[in-house]
Amino acid sequence: MIKVVAPMAGITNADFLKKVIPYGFNVATLGGYSLDAPTIDASKKIIERGRSEFDFPLSEIFTHIENEVESIKKVHNNVKVSANVRATTAQPIIDVGNIKDLDIVEINCHCRQKEILDIGCGQKMLNRQDLGDFISDVVDNVNSEVSVKIRANVEGTDTLKLASLIEDSGADYLHVDAMKKGVFEADWELLTEICNNVNIKVIGNNSVNSQVNLQKMIDTGVDGFSIARSVISGNLDFNITDF
Repeated sequence: MIKVVAPMAGITNADFLKKVIPYGFNVATLGGYSLDAPTIDASKKIIERGRSEFDFPLSEIFTHIENEVESIKKVHNNVKVSANVRATTAQPIIDVGNIKDLDIVEINCHCRQKEILDIGCGQKMLNRQDLGDFISDVVDNVNSEVSVKIRANVEGTDTLKLASLIEDSGADYLHVDAMKKGVFEADWELLTEICNNVNIKVIGNNSVNSQVNLQKMIDTGVDGFSIARSVISGNLDFNITDF
């Protein structure tokens, strides 16, 4: 079972991940990071209104990620390190995907902050006509594996079709935040449907905040699960090594 510490902007850096990996995670995700001028500018605007974000200039961000990967690997060399990243073009993501010892580069098609959406990134990526080509460009030019993190049930999108498109584009992982508007638990039915219709490794995200919900997540057929908020808040009531 793939057990992932999910990305939380402004929080999941190497120091934090090294503290929580021993609780049973076998994939640790840095980020999310902004990689080009438009996304870095959007991050600054998000920070200005009081939300947490990583804030690194273009001249420093790639070296920073490289150093963070090295820092984790020195302590936990048996854990896969992933970096969740945002960019308006594929090349900066390709550059991260070729960082030494980075195991997985994760394309962020998930963030819903207005400043990110306004430049066509985050979950707006799901509406790109060339999304398949964008993902394939990354897949074909990196040494790492490729994950794509999406938000489910986004208005104007078909999550099942997107899952198939991402699989056909050659990505190794589909990371699904199974959010459903007006519902306070993950969309278990949709996750089950995705798992029944694709062969790509599916990582389920959302509502993994109790042993009961973790079992519901596993029962959908996912290959793994990811946790962020419950780890950060310290509210886990179960041992993930049991799953």
